[in-house]
Amino acid sequence: MVMESAMVSESRVKPRLTLSAEDYERLSALANAVRARLPERAAELASEIARAEVLAAGQHPEDVVCMNGEVEFRDNGNGTTRKVTLVYPQDADISQGRISVLTPVGTALIGLHAGDSMSWETPGGETRQLTVLAVR
Repeated sequence: MVMESAMVSESRVKPRLTLSAEDYERLSALANAVRARLPERAAELASEIARAEVLAAGQHPEDVVCMNGEVEFRDNGNGTTRKVTLVYPQDADISQGRISVLTPVGTALIGLHAGDSMSWETPGGETRQLTVLAVR
């Protein structure tokens, strides 16, 4: 019984996040800038970046989803994989595989390490889980 409750609480723990100082600063500014227009998305982004380990200026994490970086991930629900580039909203173009960090999946991806899994909620309210397969 104790083992079961430990496993349940462990499965709800979010994976660690790592951000470069530059990404942290720009994402903080973005969350503040869209707070009035997109309060839920801004709050979710702010919450995620607030729990990240921020590297010293000039350091860049390896095998971590960063802004303008390409990531391959699997939707654990249906097994499909996608390769996308995570970008700022003004650079988003889904037809080119460029997704905004302000989308639910974009916010879920930022700062994850290769091999990490993360739950996220679709715009329709469905909870999904993804796993980062590779970061370039």
